[in-house]
Amino acid sequence: MTLHNTAFFPQALMPLYIFEPRYRQMLRDCLATNRLFAVAGLDVASSADANVFEPPHRIASVGIVRACQKNENGTSNLLLQGLCRVEIVKIVRDEPYRRIQIRALTSAAGASADENEALRRELARLLSLKLKLASSDSKEMTSFLKTVDDPEAFVDIAAFSLCEDLPLKQKLLETLDVHRRLKLFGARLRADIESLKLRRTLQGSLPDDLIAGN
Repeated sequence: MTLHNTAFFPQALMPLYIFEPRYRQMLRDCLATNRLFAVAGLDVASSADANVFEPPHRIASVGIVRACQKNENGTSNLLLQGLCRVEIVKIVRDEPYRRIQIRALTSAAGASADENEALRRELARLLSLKLKLASSDSKEMTSFLKTVDDPEAFVDIAAFSLCEDLPLKQKLLETLDVHRRLKLFGARLRADIESLKLRRTLQGSLPDDLIAGN
């Protein structure tokens, strides 16, 4: 599937509503075999070319269908769990649904286990601070992340669930160096925190719905 505004990561859980005829058939075939399919983000920069149909980003993720409920009208609700990053080598065909040739990608630690663990802890601290400043209702996700010890799994799940910047999410997906991935996301979180602190200073004691009056 090539989806707009999407960057799907390994380990992440993504709910999907399947309603298009092509994807209904794809799902039937997947469930009858290995329950695997890839999800790629739509490459918006390339989509302006009228000769290119739903151009995907080169790096995507393969996921496995963990649960699926078929509805009476033929649509389905499913839960897809990411398994690994892949590079799309070529599009084999687009009918009746897209089939691609892929190459599995493996991450590299990029630093010692101790260094990456230190960055994981710092990332957890920054996420907690940002969500507190933003008054975000993401307690369930932050509680879950506290149980994730592996730095790579941590940054992938956090990026998928808590990063609003789609270009950055795609860049993090394409970054195979785990140390660099952690640092990239950490740098963005620090910038977001500074922006939120400045907003609070400028807002003063005014509630959110009256900030324009400050």
